[in-house]
Formats: sequence, C-alpha cells, structure tokens
Amino acid sequence: MCLFCKIANHEIPASIVYEDEFVMAFLDIAPVTQGHTLIMPKKHYDDFSLCSSALVARMHGISKLLIKHYDPLLHPNGYNFLSNAHEAAGQSVAHVHFHLIPRYDDEDGLNLSFNGRPQHKLNDKQKEMLKIK
Repeated sequence: MCLFCKIANHEIPASIVYEDEFVMAFLDIAPVTQGHTLIMPKKHYDDFSLCSSALVARMHGISKLLIKHYDPLLHPNGYNFLSNAHEAAGQSVAHVHFHLIPRYDDEDGLNLSFNGRPQHKLNDKQKEMLKIK
C-alpha cells in the first residue's frame, strides 16, 4: 500500500485540513512554503488519466475552498497549483495529487521558472496532430 493510501486510511498520521468521502487534503511534511498542502483522491490512482473528470473537478473545488480559508489566515501574495505526473516530472509518490502552494515573495523557497530553458517548438503538423477533434 502506498504512503498516501496509508494517510487516506488513517494508518499513519498527517495534518489533515480537509476530508470528505472522496478527497483528502493535508499539509506537506516537507513544505516549500507555509501552508503547502497536498490534495488527493482517497482512492488510489497512479495516473490522472484513470481519474474521472468529476473527481478531478472535486479536487480543484477543494483547492478553491482551501484558498478562501487560507487567505485571511496566511495572507499569501498568490498561489501555485501544480502536479508532478510520473517520475520524469518529479512525482515522488505514485498516487495522484495536487500541490497547493501559497506564495509570499520571491524569497519563499520555491523557484518555478521557465526562463533560460531551451524552447521546444512544434511545427504545424505536430500542432495539428495534438488537437482534440
């Protein structure tokens, strides 16, 4: 059983900030900023493509609820909302989850930058191929 499934089953402790029948949100054990929260389905999915659209929408809805709750308490300047899908993207626990990361300033310990990276532009044929029809 994966680490997040153990948290969902209350087999190991976590600082849970939200829980319902399908979704759980808890504070990251190694937060990059104050209030760094993980939002996950309680049922194990190791790939977003296996989650229903309704479940993903519910997880996004919980992030909105948490933002409204966190704003007057933590006073962040903004939020990053991200997911690392699969090991190549930096996913360390193979259980679908989103990171809700309150941002405070440029010195808050998180650097997300696309500047200075090689650009991988698509040609017209590739762009057309990627369209959902």
